[in-house]
Amino acid sequence: MKTSDENTCSTVHIMPASKPQIALENLFHTLRTTHFGPLGFLWSDQFARPKLFEILISKPSISASDLLRESYPNSKSISCKDIDRLADRVVAFMEGKNISLSLESALIERCASFQKRVLLAEYEIPRGKVSTYGRIANHLGKPGAARAVGTALATNPFPILIPCHRAIRSDGTLGGYQGGLQMKRALLEQEGLCFGRDGKVLSGQMHY
Repeated sequence: MKTSDENTCSTVHIMPASKPQIALENLFHTLRTTHFGPLGFLWSDQFARPKLFEILISKPSISASDLLRESYPNSKSISCKDIDRLADRVVAFMEGKNISLSLESALIERCASFQKRVLLAEYEIPRGKVSTYGRIANHLGKPGAARAVGTALATNPFPILIPCHRAIRSDGTLGGYQGGLQMKRALLEQEGLCFGRDGKVLSGQMHY
């Protein structure tokens, strides 16, 4: 039986389907504190290794800890060394450190096919660069699907791990972000991007 002070986590060896179904009552969570507010890591042990189900970042209207209680009231706070290690790296990233984050633990298979393609394209945008929703759509062979790309990123289950803050509008404005535009700009500035007086990302830093 698991307790909140365990430093490892047991696993049930179940082979995931192409789009795994996770019982929400069997989810666990880990919380971290950042200068952007609380950060929640929701994970499952229904696989051969612990898998990250979702990252909850604090929004202007609600903190990640409150969002966790409202959206996943039955999740249990349990320590797991694999998730703890990932959480520590994500926090360090949010502090501005140049850290590479792996998708190895992310249960990206839970996403629909198009969203998964968008998220993987977003993941490839390197630190210090941005792309636009339209550029990502063109890269995926879906010209004219900029709005669909924006929707896929707006519902990204793994913010920070998949750096959706690196997607902006074609006119250089920030667009949307789960954690609010102040957080999005701060994350980009930590990565070395510059903004003009009009609040737009300066050109010359585009990917795709």
